[in-house]
Amino acid sequence: MKAIASLGGIGFLKPAPGTWGSAAVLPLAFLPPWAALLAGVLFTALGYWALTRLPEAAADPGWVVVDEAAGQSLALAAATGWVGVILAFVLFRLFDITKPGPVGWADRQKGPFGVMADDVIAGAMAAVVILLLAPFGIR
Repeated sequence: MKAIASLGGIGFLKPAPGTWGSAAVLPLAFLPPWAALLAGVLFTALGYWALTRLPEAAADPGWVVVDEAAGQSLALAAATGWVGVILAFVLFRLFDITKPGPVGWADRQKGPFGVMADDVIAGAMAAVVILLLAPFGIR
């Protein structure tokens, strides 16, 4: 379970394990957008499943980064070029760190749901911003 929650140990890298967890899924940008979306769904499901079996993970320790992989994957699903990939990474990390609106609400929820939900929402918000910028040639 720890291997899933830490994304194969990436969560134990220092400094900023969440950023390392986000960066780990950036190779998804080389695949079609549906693959990143599927990865986001899989990371979310596997992460939630693993966290329900790890009592110590209910407090969202820094080494749990499967949630970052899920959220970053969702953000990448909206990106189609290098500018979009960079934007997906920056926006996801910004929303994950600053926790605006619904991200902050989800972060305050207890247990595995809260651990996963704030990052999934941050990833979805980043994807929406990228999609809104698409008419301006940014995606």
